[in-house]
Amino acid sequence: MTNAVVVGSGPNGLAAAVRLAQAGVAVTVLEASDKPGGGTRTSEYGIPGVLHDDCSAFHPTGIVSPFLKSLPLDQFGLEWLWPELDLVHPLDDGSAGVLSRDMERTVASLGADGENWRRVFAPMVRNMDDLIAEVFQPALHIPKHPVTLGRFGVQALMPGTVTARRWRGEKARALYSGVAAHLFGKLTTPMSGSVGLMLTAVGHAAGWPVAKGGSQAIAQSLIGLLESLGGSVQTGVTVSSLDQLRDVTGSAPDIVMLDTAPEGVLQIVGASLPTGVRRAFVKYRYGPATYKVDFAIEGDVPWTNEDARRAGTLHLGGTAEQIAEVEAATAAGRMPDRPFMLVGQQYLADPSRSAGGINPLWTYAHVPHAYTGNATEAVIAQIERFAPGFRDIIVDTHVRTPAQFAAYNANYVGGDIGAGANTFRQIAFRPRPAVNPYKLGVDGVYLCSAATPPGPGVHGMGGFNAAETALRELLG
Repeated sequence: MTNAVVVGSGPNGLAAAVRLAQAGVAVTVLEASDKPGGGTRTSEYGIPGVLHDDCSAFHPTGIVSPFLKSLPLDQFGLEWLWPELDLVHPLDDGSAGVLSRDMERTVASLGADGENWRRVFAPMVRNMDDLIAEVFQPALHIPKHPVTLGRFGVQALMPGTVTARRWRGEKARALYSGVAAHLFGKLTTPMSGSVGLMLTAVGHAAGWPVAKGGSQAIAQSLIGLLESLGGSVQTGVTVSSLDQLRDVTGSAPDIVMLDTAPEGVLQIVGASLPTGVRRAFVKYRYGPATYKVDFAIEGDVPWTNEDARRAGTLHLGGTAEQIAEVEAATAAGRMPDRPFMLVGQQYLADPSRSAGGINPLWTYAHVPHAYTGNATEAVIAQIERFAPGFRDIIVDTHVRTPAQFAAYNANYVGGDIGAGANTFRQIAFRPRPAVNPYKLGVDGVYLCSAATPPGPGVHGMGGFNAAETALRELLG
C-alpha cells in the first residue's frame, strides 16, 4: 500500500492528507506542536470560557475553497456563522465604508461611489466560481475560463494605490485599501491590488464567516474526516530530516508532503534539493510581521460608528493614503506610530466564544519583520481612535509578539504569518518560478504550504494542489 507522511497539520497539510487518503493512500500527519491545526487553533487565555483564535479568525477564502466545499466537513462539526455586517472600515469623522454580502447595502453606504463600486465588483461576483477555479492554482496554467481570468488579471496587475483611485470618496477608497492591506506589503507594487479585489469580491459573493466554536473547528473537522478515511495525526513530533520519516512508516515513505515555509524545506530536505531549488529557497523573502493582542472585554466596543458595532471584522487605518503610507513604512522596516490593524468581533456571530458578559476581541497590527518592540499601547490607541473609552472595558490582555508567533509556528518566520513577502515576483510565482511549484526536484517530496499557490488563507488549496501532483506522478 502506498504510504505518505505529511509534515505540519495546518489547513494545507490536513487538506493534502485528506486528498491522499481519499485516493487510498495510508497517511500520517506529524505536527511539532502538542495541538494540531497550525494557524487554525483556538485557546482560552486569562478568562476561562472565553475563546480566542490564535491566528486565523474569519474565513472568506475558506467558504469559497473548491476543495473544502467538496468535503462533508459539517458531518465532523464545522459550522459557518456570519455576522450582520462582514466588514466595516471606520474613519475619523465617524463615517465608515461597509462591506456586506448584500451588495446593495455596500453601494448605499458609499454614496456617489456606490455605482462605480458595483461596476468593479459585480462581474467578479457573478463569475465567482469560475474565477476562484482559476486563481486558486499556479499562475502558469491553461485557463478553462480565459475571459473571466483575463478581465480579473488586467485589474489585478495594478498597484493597490492605483485601483483605489477608481473612487473619489474616502469611504470607498479606504474600504478597498483596507482589504488590499491584507497583502502585508507596499500597495504601490504591481499586483498589490489583487488581494483587495479578490477578498472584496468574495465578501460580496459569500461573506467573511467565522467557524462556530473557534477556528480550531476547521482543523478538527478535517482531522475527523481524515481519521474516518484511515489517516492519523501525531502531535509533539518535530521533523528535522527526511531520514527521520522512516521511523514513522517503517521504510522511506512513498510521498512526503511538507506544510512548511521554504526555510523548513531547507532544514528538512537540505542537500538533497537540486541546486536551483535550494538557491531559490535561500533567496526567498519573508514579509512584515504580526503583533497580536487579544483582549477580554466587558460588553461591546464603544465604536463611534454604529455599523462598526455590528461588524465581524474591522480595519483600522484611516484613509487610503494613510494606509498606503504605514504599509510602506512597515515593509521598509520602520514601525509606524499608528499601525494598520485588523479587529475581529467573532463573538457577534458566535456567542459561544463568550463567558458571562465577557467577550473576546481579536486584534493584530502589521509591524516590521522580526519587530522586537512593544506595540501594545499603539494597538490600544488605534482602537481608542475610533472607539473612545475602549480602555475602560478591558478585563484581560494577551500579547503574542513576532518572536512568539515564530515559536508558536515555525512557518511564521520573523512573525510573518503569510509565509512569504508579497513582492511582485512572489505574488505571481510562489515560492519560485516553476510550472509546478509544488515539486521540489526530489522524488516523492512536495511542498504544500502557504508559500505555494494560491498563498495564505484557510482554504487548503495549496495542500490539495500538491496532493494532486503527487497522485498524478506516483499513482498514475
